[in-house]
Amino acid sequence: MRRHGFRRPSGAGQLLKGWVHPELKLGFEVVAEVPMDGNVDAAHIRLVQPVGETALFRVISVEDLIADRMGQFASGTAPDRIGQARLLLALHPDADLDYLERRIRQETMGDHGIESIKG
Repeated sequence: MRRHGFRRPSGAGQLLKGWVHPELKLGFEVVAEVPMDGNVDAAHIRLVQPVGETALFRVISVEDLIADRMGQFASGTAPDRIGQARLLLALHPDADLDYLERRIRQETMGDHGIESIKG
């Protein structure tokens, strides 16, 4: 990752499991060995192999990202996450809405669904 310009964040308040690219303003975080505590449908996990590399890594779907944001929103500790969920859905109009509905319900203990994002 360093070879491609990514750096490990450092300092107070920084999550140390991630990588950031200071020029691209792009970052990601390795959060778990098992994506989303095993709640992700395996068919929605993408295997990515960077150009010129032999290693593969797994990336969760946009639907799972949206559901995660909605779970954070529903917890009451992150009210801004609904805006992130709305933006992600707007950027991905081809999202699997049936899967998204199921995952939002799962992450919010049934309190929210797609209508909460669209409403």
